[in-house]
Amino acid sequence: MKKLYIIAILFAVTFTSNSQSLGYQDLGVLFSQNDNVGTARFASMSGAFGALGGDVSSININPAGLSVFNNSLFTGTFNSRNTDINSNYYGNTILTQDQFINLSQAGAVLVFDSAYKSDWTKFAIGFNYRVTKDFTDSFQAQGNSGVATFTSFPLDENTTPNVYDIADEQRFSNSINGEISELNIGFSSVHLNKIHVGLALNFYDLNFSQQSQLTEFNSDANSNELDANLYQEIFTIGSGFSMNAGFIYKANKSFRVGLAYQTPTWFTEVLEESNIVNNDGYYGDTEIVVSDNTNIYDNTSGGYYPSQSLIYRLKTPSKLTASAALIFGKNGLLSFDYSNKGYKNIKLSGDDFSTENNFFQNELRNTHNFNVGTEWRFDRLSLRAGYLYEQSPDKLALDTDNLQGYSVGGGYNFGNFKIDFSYSDNNKTTAYNFYSGYNVDPSNLTINNRVFTASATINL
Repeated sequence: MKKLYIIAILFAVTFTSNSQSLGYQDLGVLFSQNDNVGTARFASMSGAFGALGGDVSSININPAGLSVFNNSLFTGTFNSRNTDINSNYYGNTILTQDQFINLSQAGAVLVFDSAYKSDWTKFAIGFNYRVTKDFTDSFQAQGNSGVATFTSFPLDENTTPNVYDIADEQRFSNSINGEISELNIGFSSVHLNKIHVGLALNFYDLNFSQQSQLTEFNSDANSNELDANLYQEIFTIGSGFSMNAGFIYKANKSFRVGLAYQTPTWFTEVLEESNIVNNDGYYGDTEIVVSDNTNIYDNTSGGYYPSQSLIYRLKTPSKLTASAALIFGKNGLLSFDYSNKGYKNIKLSGDDFSTENNFFQNELRNTHNFNVGTEWRFDRLSLRAGYLYEQSPDKLALDTDNLQGYSVGGGYNFGNFKIDFSYSDNNKTTAYNFYSGYNVDPSNLTINNRVFTASATINL
């Protein structure tokens, strides 16, 4: 098992009580990741569009692809995601299944031919909205580690208080909601019909929340029982900005290459609200009940719900993408993208984040990722397929922690109107440790996502 877990470490250095919500190390990585979201054509080819262009979603990879378009158009996309999460905690497995539907993309490209005799023959402007990262997921874990962390009852009036140090069971539920959405504004032109160049400005909106509950069932030597519930929640909003630029070079009619660079994303103000604050010695809303006492301990009784706020800044990694594509006339194409993303360069600021920043630099790595896609045309019908591989940023990750997925799809061109669809499946493993400071194994998670995407395109 890898040594680096997705650990709940929020305030773990200062606090000695249970902490199961994601810490700033985890959030820094999570907010730096990117789903393969775009039009159905883009998704069915696993996003391998760095040297192709001709799809509004390619603005997210290489904005030079905007000037590949021959006419103006609008595209809108819906997707449906089915997620299965299997959690294994001390030999006990629980399956959680969820389905999510949303408007995942909407964009338009406006193409202008040069009105003057010039080597620059075409100019294009693109606008694209997409869900960059969909956080929404949930899972449950249940089992017995043999470690009891709630061992006393705060309202115990016995001369010798009972010690509930025999662990009977632990249960954990976790729910994450929200997304990072992105608005791209791109500009592109082509020189001598050989070199496409482009630049895009990207604006991000972050909305994240997490609610988690840890329940322990413990007992003492006389079979008296103690049930404890610890509830924690975090709400985070923020806004960010990045730029990307690139070019596509057409070596000949059959071969083209591309290169693109995306700057870090600067989230200049991230606002967090949390109930993870010291309330009578517990960091979260806590309720404890014992079998030999009719009293219930509740540290939020009387409507006392303490919370705290924090404003901080986050810089996510930059990304370099190199691409190549083979074009087989009007019959089909094969495309390949390679990208390198520097997770070591994640940086938090605005408070004392020295521990987290050292973690990013010493425990994370630059990742190697690639996407392969193909498309074949049969008159008005197109068939597509793709494969993606994304390396885990964790230096000590298992091979199964790397994200791998495949995609298939198709489309039909009615002339001024097109419909496209895709189906993609990706999976990985990870681990979630909902205890901090105790010798307790994490819950091992196996995550499988199945996404159906449908797009409609209107030529303007």
